[in-house]
Amino acid sequence: MIETISNPWHWGVSGVMIVLVMFLLLIAGRAFGVSSSFKVVCSMIAGRKSASYFDFDWKDFSWLLLFVMGTIIGGYIAGEFLASPEPVQISQATINDLTALGIAAPSEGLLPKELFSFEYLMTVQGFILFVLGGFAIGFGTRWAGGCTSGHAITGLSNLQLPSLVAVIGFFIGGLFTTHLIYPLLFA
Repeated sequence: MIETISNPWHWGVSGVMIVLVMFLLLIAGRAFGVSSSFKVVCSMIAGRKSASYFDFDWKDFSWLLLFVMGTIIGGYIAGEFLASPEPVQISQATINDLTALGIAAPSEGLLPKELFSFEYLMTVQGFILFVLGGFAIGFGTRWAGGCTSGHAITGLSNLQLPSLVAVIGFFIGGLFTTHLIYPLLFA
């Protein structure tokens, strides 16, 4: 059983599961989007007293908090018990791009240690990349009315034009950052 779970699966399995989940959420009258869980948590903690934005019944979204907790627990289980001992397989072109930025390809784990460590977080580059970048992502997510998964999965599956515009904007922003901002940060 563990052998079957830990081996790579065909990409179509994910597609079928996404369709099934979206169908069930559509029948239940719910919308999928992980960023909404932050709004729910803030409403639970600060409540209606802090801002009218949080003035809603967060208990209607308790299922979303269970989903996020399940995602965290599932990620931990997969990382601790189902992770492959082999190094992550990335293309030579990606390795060349990382090397040009002064980043070594990960030899163990999924992420480059030069970028994903507490030592890097305490540098100017690390602060800009993680703290300011995290704030920009959080602010942008709420301003856009949802995150990439919410717009790309829920919004597009419901044929919502604003979600299509948001997804196009996400791609443009990603390309802009990758080709113009990252080279400046790692120069």
